[in-house]
Amino acid sequence: MSLLSDIQIALGSYNKAVEFIRKHGMLKLFVLPILLNILLLVLGLNLVGSLTDSAIVAIQKAWEPESWDFWGAEFLAGALNFFIWLILRIFFFLFFAFIGGYVILILLSPLLAYVSEKTEKILLGTDVPFSWIQLLKDMWRGIVLAIRNFLIELMAIIILFFVSFIPVVGLISTPLLFFISSYYYGFSFMDYTAERRKLTVKESIHFVKQNKGLAIGNGLPFALALLIPVIGVSLSGFIALISTVAATMAILKKEEKL
Repeated sequence: MSLLSDIQIALGSYNKAVEFIRKHGMLKLFVLPILLNILLLVLGLNLVGSLTDSAIVAIQKAWEPESWDFWGAEFLAGALNFFIWLILRIFFFLFFAFIGGYVILILLSPLLAYVSEKTEKILLGTDVPFSWIQLLKDMWRGIVLAIRNFLIELMAIIILFFVSFIPVVGLISTPLLFFISSYYYGFSFMDYTAERRKLTVKESIHFVKQNKGLAIGNGLPFALALLIPVIGVSLSGFIALISTVAATMAILKKEEKL
């Protein structure tokens, strides 16, 4: 199949995944993302506030606005402080939105491994005995891959940052980075199924490369959610569950088992 047809299969699986979750009583699993969102929101807001305040203090020490002695100096200093506060807030929120996706994948890895296994069990009727040892293996593998994908994406960001300064060519850097993010997020969701196929990490990487359309299409909604200001990371926890179900369905569809 072509790249576009695989993307279509992956995106089409989302509607089926939402109905599947509702039909099979899996809505209660969203309780964990809710609790996780509350924790991350409290910690995130406090951390962003602390970093912003520290950065403003450091900047003020550098320019010493209290020593300004001219008409309107107080107003100008206040305006600059607000502008810096706003810019730093936006910067920190964008930064946390970038790393937030991988934080969600790491923290939810035990739940996502369980959801993927349960989905395939229901769809195919396969009897996979529950094992804490296997769940811990799945969780550890999910964490390792999330960190690996994060580092690769970080290198891509650095490279594309410099590419963005090249006239005309730089225009593709932002959309290219978005699709790279979608690919690696989709990779994480697909690997839970690959692991059940007894594929090694190296074999899973090859498997996802062969089905890059599925990975891009599957990770695309998750990547889009993270772009939503302020609430993006909060929504991503819920979408991660749907994405995992959708990834399992898409792979089974590609294997013609559905």
